[in-house]
Amino acid sequence: MITIHTSPRSVRPRLRAVSRWFAAAGLAVALAACAPVQTTQSGQVGINRTQYMSSLVSEAELNQEAASQYQQILAQARAKGGLDPSAAQTQRVQAIARRLIAQAGVFRPDAKNWAWEVHVVKSDEVNAWCMPGGKIAVYTGLLDKIKPTDAELAAVMGHEISHALREHAREQVSRQMGTSVGISILAAVTGNQAVADLGSNLSEVMFNLPNSRANETEADRMGVELAARAGYDPRAAISLWQKMGQSGGSAPPEILSTHPSSQSRIADLEQASARVLPLYQKSKS
Repeated sequence: MITIHTSPRSVRPRLRAVSRWFAAAGLAVALAACAPVQTTQSGQVGINRTQYMSSLVSEAELNQEAASQYQQILAQARAKGGLDPSAAQTQRVQAIARRLIAQAGVFRPDAKNWAWEVHVVKSDEVNAWCMPGGKIAVYTGLLDKIKPTDAELAAVMGHEISHALREHAREQVSRQMGTSVGISILAAVTGNQAVADLGSNLSEVMFNLPNSRANETEADRMGVELAARAGYDPRAAISLWQKMGQSGGSAPPEILSTHPSSQSRIADLEQASARVLPLYQKSKS
């Protein structure tokens, strides 16, 4: 047997190279399992980007998980007396949601069969979201601090509903699966338990990551079209995001941590709202 003596310092670069190779190989395997899909129709605003979803993340399973987590969130809010604390606020939010959901078929005909739920949760955070499958929550912080008009509230809810219609969460999970596979292979090769633990935490980190710019743009554009078709002035999306950016002083609203605002975004909203303004005018007549 021939023994080759090497110092730990000389071995490390080789291990790093092997680790990178296996991580890349894992990512390639996961990406190969992704298939091109088109979750929605293009609508008036023209949403045509091809999406890629992993076969490891089915729509049904993700919706089931979302429904389970949603019920847990509601139960926690109920236990603290913070679920639908104001009947007037809840009725207002649900009324606007019904009008928006009624237009969801323009982008996704199957969405009419979703088990939609809409609730107001007591929280100081300026936030709102829609989980996969149509599970919506609006925080009292958004209602009390921003004081949105009905059209502005329709803008933010339409935006969140659009994320669900477009299955942006599943798309993001599919991307995370690639990283998870790569990290799992890396852990097996190196025997590094810390790396393996990172893989187990990816699912939690995933929910705190911001959406991609492409996802945000799609939700913005789809949201203004939903609002316009539902009879809400789509131009309110512009004033809504401007108010979001101006509120909170040095600490921006929680919703802006995952929904960044910028001048380019405002400019895009101006163009999108102008494009669907005839739909709003038609709905009013």
